Amino acid sequence: MMNEYMSYEEYLEKVKTGILTEDGNCPVTPLLIMLQGKWKTQVLYEFCINDRMRFGELKKDLPGITNTMLTNTLRDLEKDGLIVREQFNEIPPHVEYSFSDMGRDLLPVFYSIMLWGFKHEKDIPDYK
Repeated sequence: MMNEYMSYEEYLEKVKTGILTEDGNCPVTPLLIMLQGKWKTQVLYEFCINDRMRFGELKKDLPGITNTMLTNTLRDLEKDGLIVREQFNEIPPHVEYSFSDMGRDLLPVFYSIMLWGFKHEKDIPDYK
């Protein structure tokens, strides 16, 4: 099992022999499953920009998403532990969403993906 202190060089060497969880699974698969879907990464990106957001703010910042799809996406991300939902019992009541600690741990991953995206932006076919 890979510990969090494995260097990149050690990772490159070890990955050739296979890096597995204690259950014998690929450690990347659960995250890729959690991020599947058109809107999940876009919603998470909004939390990279804004620490806390309300439903209406997210809806405004994500043109084309329906209320139902945003609701389902937020529920999935909350169920997977990547975001937290905080309900304020004030008048009027409101709800705010933000990264959980586990979700915030994805920031370096998103940073690496961003670097890859800029490096290869001319090589990537249209994804729309």
